[in-house]
Amino acid sequence: MASRYQGGRRVKPAGGFELGAWFFMRISGLVLVILALGHLFIMHIQYNVETVNYAFVADRWTSPRVGYFWRLWDLTLINLAVLHGFNGLRQVLDEYVTRPGRRVVAHTLIWTVTTFLIGIGTYAILMFQKDDEYIRRWRSNMVTAQAPAAASPAISAR
Repeated sequence: MASRYQGGRRVKPAGGFELGAWFFMRISGLVLVILALGHLFIMHIQYNVETVNYAFVADRWTSPRVGYFWRLWDLTLINLAVLHGFNGLRQVLDEYVTRPGRRVVAHTLIWTVTTFLIGIGTYAILMFQKDDEYIRRWRSNMVTAQAPAAASPAISAR
């Protein structure tokens, strides 16, 4: 059931799936604000942006004490963001797509993409395994790249 308008104000749906979606948007929005502000604080204030890389995430996600917490944080953030965004897209499209056949196609496409993105994001976070060899090679390349270059013979001859 689509939500009703009263005097220019939108009121919550009477019941069913739309009422659940209405509540989900409000609750997930609040949770997303908290998760996103925490993410911004950690990634941009607590740590320098230049230090956030594969090694940083790998160390955080595989830490024996808090690794599960950070994976759960990131999993919740990405899955809620996808669900919240695609549910909002569904609600907007419902206002413009009025033919039942086209609405079924739109909903099927939206929920298929949503399921795919949640599946691939969940798989990436839960199945992540740290690649120590890659981190070791990357760190050794960073050390050699930051080492001061020896003065070239042409410059030192002057």
